[in-house]
Amino acid sequence: MPAIPYYPGPGDQWQRRTPDEAGFDAGRLAEAVAFAAANETAWPRDLHEAIAQNTAPEGEHGAVLGPIKDRGAPNGLIVRHGYIVADWGDTSRVDMTFSISKSYLATVAGLAVDAGIIRDLDEPIRETVDDGGFDPPHNHAITWRHLLQQTSEWNGTLWGKPDSVDHDRATRGSANVVKTGQPRELRAPGTHWEYNDVRVNRLALALLRRWGRPLPGLFKEAIMDPIGASDSWAWNGYHNSYIELHGEQVQSVSGGGHWGGGVWVNAMDHARFGYLHLRRGRWEDRQLVSEAWVAAATTPCPINPVYGYLWWLNTDRLYYPSAPATSYFAVGWGPNIVWIDPGHDLVAVIRWTDGEAVDGVIQRVLAALKE
Repeated sequence: MPAIPYYPGPGDQWQRRTPDEAGFDAGRLAEAVAFAAANETAWPRDLHEAIAQNTAPEGEHGAVLGPIKDRGAPNGLIVRHGYIVADWGDTSRVDMTFSISKSYLATVAGLAVDAGIIRDLDEPIRETVDDGGFDPPHNHAITWRHLLQQTSEWNGTLWGKPDSVDHDRATRGSANVVKTGQPRELRAPGTHWEYNDVRVNRLALALLRRWGRPLPGLFKEAIMDPIGASDSWAWNGYHNSYIELHGEQVQSVSGGGHWGGGVWVNAMDHARFGYLHLRRGRWEDRQLVSEAWVAAATTPCPINPVYGYLWWLNTDRLYYPSAPATSYFAVGWGPNIVWIDPGHDLVAVIRWTDGEAVDGVIQRVLAALKE
């Protein structure tokens, strides 16, 4: 890492370095880029079709609630020491980003902790959010940490979706031994890890109530504007995810695009978000989110070593074997990936490259390093 880190200016004011200047072998880095671009996901460009295929097994609970946008071609970029070293495809195209939205939501929670709006992650949420969603007999013990680590076992229906629709959803770090969506016996909060979009949406609603203002505007003011992001991104909820707040109807955002919505953003803005985290929450002379939060968010959950606070971790190189164990990732369906590699002072955004090829992209990028 340079003694004085470089930070890009807003918009297009992002300096570039040649591969050689950034410590890469130019030919081998070009091979990595070509590999990422050539291995396009099998997903149809028509994401209405892709989402319909994914939600079909959910039956009556599979209805799409938020907006959907067709995807573009593979695109992405590689940033080292803060400078753009390589890119491919249309990195200015705004696309759905699916569950990368969860890592954005984690940052909103971090801002709340830093501001004292969340007093203690281990405090039961019902002590500060009184909307019926955390009442006894089961949900009263759920804490902010439980929701952030996906161990809450929250039970209920939100925006027409029961928590059971995502029971036993197959992901890294979970053993899916039964059919997804089958009701099962709930465990005590904090004792069972499950990737569950309904519960992440419940976290988004709880954060909206604690902040008392729409989360997209807050995120723009606190994060996206200071890091110089474009004005093209958006964070969508569902047609039915509105609550009354200060006499107005306010939309609660979704933590993914499972049923539509979520964060829509281009690869350049994703890279800025990743670079903020690479710099431990600091942007130039401002600490936008505390270093303590970034460290906590990327600490393994006790019952899932590859998961932090809505971030995927590479503990023991279990997530992507070719990446260093200290790497961590914001990951969404598609896939959409923001890879942060502190050891090599590197951020990469990889979009719409086949999931089976992503580790190969990582392996090729690292093999191109000369130092």
